[in-house]
Amino acid sequence: MDSADAVNEIERAPDLQSLEALRVRLLGKQGEITAKLKSLGSMDAEMRATEAPKIHALREGVTNAIAERKAALEAAELKRKLATERIDLSLPAADSVSGTIHPVSQVLDELAEIFADLGFSVAEGPEIETQWYNFTALNMPENHPARAMQDTFYLEPRPGEDERRVLRTHTSPVQTRSMEAHGAPVRLIAPGRVYRSDSDATHTPMFHQIEGLVIDKAITLGHLKWTLETFLKAFFERDDIVLRMRPSYFPFTEPSAEVDVGWSVEKGRRVVGGQQGWMEVLGSGMVHPRVIANAGLDPDEWQGFAFGTGVDRLAMLKYGMDDLRAFFDGDIRWLKHYGFRALDVPTLSGGVGA
Repeated sequence: MDSADAVNEIERAPDLQSLEALRVRLLGKQGEITAKLKSLGSMDAEMRATEAPKIHALREGVTNAIAERKAALEAAELKRKLATERIDLSLPAADSVSGTIHPVSQVLDELAEIFADLGFSVAEGPEIETQWYNFTALNMPENHPARAMQDTFYLEPRPGEDERRVLRTHTSPVQTRSMEAHGAPVRLIAPGRVYRSDSDATHTPMFHQIEGLVIDKAITLGHLKWTLETFLKAFFERDDIVLRMRPSYFPFTEPSAEVDVGWSVEKGRRVVGGQQGWMEVLGSGMVHPRVIANAGLDPDEWQGFAFGTGVDRLAMLKYGMDDLRAFFDGDIRWLKHYGFRALDVPTLSGGVGA
């Protein structure tokens, strides 16, 4: 068989099975071309010098022809499948499907459901932020401790920029961006990933945070307290939620308040609800006039409140988890224990929890 005959036969192969049979016949251990290669050992030097290039060229040509024909047949088969096959997306999932919803994703859905009922929209922003949006616009001066290298992840400057950008340390920059883009009034929550240089049982370098913002006219601390009480009662699904607001300091709010929630012991476990003790759950306050002005609004006309808390911490309190690092370990045993079924969609009517 010469090269032309072999290539012609390969190009006429009707399917992958026939092509594979042809490959074995020509290039297999007992194949025709393999036999020719083995015969080189019995030739004298002069004949080997003449025949070896021909045999090697034949093998190379056949190998390339088989590869090209295989690629063509596979492409044709894929095209046929795309044109003829259909997937019924309405079929129920098989019983063997064991995937679960991560607790963080579930809690984010629960929070979105609660705040949507209160008239809040969901806003998002970039995770790589400028220092203006992450710090300066939020009334954090150049010497503020939050800008320190041990707390913030700084990136190398982009081409043409002198200032280094940061991995956002909170989702508050979304508030400024939203006020700039849409003006006032504003009523939004900003969930997302944030980054800080910290790691222990209750801190991780990356975690999830949700912040809320309301900007309108004649907004007071009373509106803030009612919003937080309503949110926490719906989230923990208890009517005995009691709040305590302690004076605090945040550069972007004035006045500022740490919010504690009462807890009690049930079946030997500390749970949210009651008043046996207090635990801090979030920070809040009235938006600082400078923050409102930095977003392009008149602070004499518009007022508002803001609050923020860790999504992972809320999940720990509600579902009895004791180590924040386990959220990001990817341990399938942990995910099976704490994960949620895909159909456990939070609703206020049916209960936001599973």
